[in-house]
Amino acid sequence: MAAETAAPLLDPEFMHKLEQLELVSRKVIVGRMKGERKSKRKGTSVEFAEHRQYTAGDDLRHIDWNAFARLDRLFLKLFLEEEDLHVHTLVDSSLSMGFGEPSKLHYAKQVAAALAFVGLVNNDRIILEAFASRLQPGMPNVRGRSQMWRIIQYLERLQPSGESNLTSAARDFALKQGGKGVVVVISDFLDKHGYEDALRYLLARKMDVFVIHVLAKEEVEPELTGDLRLVDCEDDEEADVTISAPLLKRYKENLDAFVGGLREYCTRRGITYVFTTNQFPFDKLVLNYLRERGLLK
Repeated sequence: MAAETAAPLLDPEFMHKLEQLELVSRKVIVGRMKGERKSKRKGTSVEFAEHRQYTAGDDLRHIDWNAFARLDRLFLKLFLEEEDLHVHTLVDSSLSMGFGEPSKLHYAKQVAAALAFVGLVNNDRIILEAFASRLQPGMPNVRGRSQMWRIIQYLERLQPSGESNLTSAARDFALKQGGKGVVVVISDFLDKHGYEDALRYLLARKMDVFVIHVLAKEEVEPELTGDLRLVDCEDDEEADVTISAPLLKRYKENLDAFVGGLREYCTRRGITYVFTTNQFPFDKLVLNYLRERGLLK
């Protein structure tokens, strides 16, 4: 972990590439203040959209008097509403995320930092929170690229600890989250409480949900032999096993079923699902795959 902490989460060359991107919501998001994004709704911001005929009760300040002088009819100016996009990233910081080289948590931090930078460049509201057994205290929401240092500081302080309970964390998140927005969950989903209820909590808030599923290469392709005692890093549960070809085959089948089940669950409910390992270059994941999946453009 020391070597990971010493290395920067994002390098300047990669950040320059990120400046060309923006986060995408598939839904019209209503923020608490006007931002930089153009909504499908008509409002009273600065970019003209179209006219409509005046009706009794309309705000007289929006009448186009030039049109009245030419046509002797009252028309209202309509504008594109600019809205504030809130982007929430939930990072799994449970003990299991400390596994791998680089660790799954470090990989998750890099992805979270990249998404945050893209959002800040585009004046989105960025909210970062971590979770293990519960939702942990997050950082205040920030806006503007000058706040990137707060993002990096928060992520660099995260260390793997505790058992994973995404359901409890998602419930806490849903109870305090008042508005719509985009929420990105970055986790290995190795959670004995499952993921179904957790994702339902997020969907119930009418949020645009993205799941980034991160596993270590050793979990996908284990290289184990002989008689072993396996110890769960989160709850210390032990299991004595003899590693054989049939056992590895059954493990791979179970893992494929687990990954496939999560992917299918997400797809059926309109959640965008992305699978990766800690060995897949995270810059390619962000620049290529997340653009293909619609989180970035």
